[in-house]
Amino acid sequence: MLDAFLIRLPILPIDTGRYGSPEMRHIFDEESKLQKWLDVEAAVAEAEASVGDIPKEAADDIAENANTRTVTLARTKEIEKETRHDLMSMVMALTEACKGEGKKYVHYGLTSMDIEDTATALQFKEAFDIIDKELDQLETILASMVRKYRGLLMVARTHGRHAGVITFGLKLAVWLSEIKRQKKRLRQVRERALVGKILGIVGTGAGLGKNALKIQEKALSRLGLRPAGLVTQVIQRDIHAEVVAYLALLGSSLDKFATEIRNLQRSEISEALEPFERKKQVGSSALPSKRNPELSERVSSLAKLLRGLTIPALENIPLWHERDLSNSANERFLFPMSFILTDEMLRLEYQVLKGLEVMPRSMERNLELSQGAVLAERIVNMLVEKGVARQDAHDRVRKISMKSIDTGAPFVKVLGDDVFVSKRLRPGEIKAALDYTSYLGVASQLINMALNE
Repeated sequence: MLDAFLIRLPILPIDTGRYGSPEMRHIFDEESKLQKWLDVEAAVAEAEASVGDIPKEAADDIAENANTRTVTLARTKEIEKETRHDLMSMVMALTEACKGEGKKYVHYGLTSMDIEDTATALQFKEAFDIIDKELDQLETILASMVRKYRGLLMVARTHGRHAGVITFGLKLAVWLSEIKRQKKRLRQVRERALVGKILGIVGTGAGLGKNALKIQEKALSRLGLRPAGLVTQVIQRDIHAEVVAYLALLGSSLDKFATEIRNLQRSEISEALEPFERKKQVGSSALPSKRNPELSERVSSLAKLLRGLTIPALENIPLWHERDLSNSANERFLFPMSFILTDEMLRLEYQVLKGLEVMPRSMERNLELSQGAVLAERIVNMLVEKGVARQDAHDRVRKISMKSIDTGAPFVKVLGDDVFVSKRLRPGEIKAALDYTSYLGVASQLINMALNE
């Protein structure tokens, strides 16, 4: 009794509903998978009837009973205890559910992977639809933020150090452009991944006879899929590996955004803060003052797991001969986890961006920390325009910068006191050169490019 109870307990956080939307989790639950298997069986039977290979009455009988109300998950589980073969258990349950001619023709000419691989493509199709919708939402919120903050000045950082001037809108525009690339990649991956296979035990279609290609085309068309082309007993796993690799790539983009927000939320930076429910939310069990970027940290944490899933996906490509089962067990984890983790990360990132608290005062404060040193490149260029060799100008401004750091004197003061510089640049020119707004280059045009591409 205790053993039976323990078996029903959820183990993985995905099973408890902690991660992923109900819609995405439903696509990969057992009942939904069973229904997709039945959908493929029905589509093949109807295709076989359309070319005269089985009676229409048989196809109608199969199609009428190919649903989880008639072929229940419980019944397939019961049969599987004896067969130890989940797909064959479905075939047997559907056969016993048919009331007429269908009993003779369930699974006619097929092998398990005709059903399983094609049903997997149906899962991909539904899951991609959700990912696509979530990418649209992310693109919309980013575009709105780019417009809102296109002129908000902030310091740019390379190697974690101040390195120039940008706007927060430009930073977000880079993210927007990346999301648009990910949407384009998704369209390309969909084109290659939404394919099925109805060609029997080793991919020759021998069990389906002379009409094999017609049956495959008709069955897959009914399901909204295309033929996978040349196959063995299985659709080749480079296709599935690309799906997982794409999701890992998308997840890594989200991780990049999350990591930047985590860094901008550092106490000593405080330029952007992820949303926090002030009335009730707790940041730390010990420190009441803490406001941690835990949503962004969750994105980064899940990204590590998601990237790791690319390894078994790639390892599944070299199967033995026309197939073996070394891919099967890990794919039961691989596809649901990859999509559910990506779904969770997209939803989290949207939540963070929608509620992001941007701190203009902190951005202004941090921009002033270097006392103008972030515009040192501009001083170099102005000296070159006055006839100084570029390397000599760079060396002079470098020494001025080091002196400013060593003495603690403002960069602008050390610059103005330098005889070499003062002979070539008037105080008014130096003041104008250190105007942050005048050294943004073509940032505005770049932002427009991101918005319009």
